Amino acid sequence: MTLPFPRAAPGPSFRFGVTHADHDPQAAGPTLRLHTTVTETTGTRVHALALRAQIRLEPASRRYSPDQQERLVELFGDPARWGRTLNPMQLATVSTVTSSFTGEHAVVFEVPLTFDTDVATTRYFRGVSEGGAGQDVPLRLLFSGTMFYEAPAGVQIGLVPWHSEATFRLPVAVWTAMMDAHQAGMAWLRLPEHTLTALSAWRAARALPTWEQTFTALLAAAGDES
Repeated sequence: MTLPFPRAAPGPSFRFGVTHADHDPQAAGPTLRLHTTVTETTGTRVHALALRAQIRLEPASRRYSPDQQERLVELFGDPARWGRTLNPMQLATVSTVTSSFTGEHAVVFEVPLTFDTDVATTRYFRGVSEGGAGQDVPLRLLFSGTMFYEAPAGVQIGLVPWHSEATFRLPVAVWTAMMDAHQAGMAWLRLPEHTLTALSAWRAARALPTWEQTFTALLAAAGDES
């Protein structure tokens, strides 16, 4: 039987892996760098790869000390329910474009993060940043994108398969060093305008020079009332 059209040549096949992580101390804000290898396994020359990575935290893939469980109750509820509540959390979606390569190629995904404590992923990192149960955070990277590759008929275009992924255990020390470099042990708190106005008036009435002294005084007053 003769096919009406010639069978298309097989396209590239990729394997992904994250080798290590660090952060960019010169970035304007906290920026995690995931150093990733892309390996083309068929010997095909890739002219360019427009690659996108969806990065997720996978809380269920690690254990937690009692202290960590206590700090994470606000995110996941009572630990007795964690079998149902430790769901994946979206961290970021980032993109990069490679140069031409064959075989193995190194790329760096720059992941902008925040120290805003209203963001669930920030609260998660803060919750696991001290003590016990293994000092890492499980990540899963889900890849997609467009590939431009060499074929007998000329340059071809294809899609990165949706099943392409990699896992990585991010050391908590990397996140801590990144946040220390950008906020030097301080935390960021977002408040509604009317709440900030009331706090500012309370602070001014007592001539408190800093916000730290203001919150310390509020906590002391609350302790006296309890």
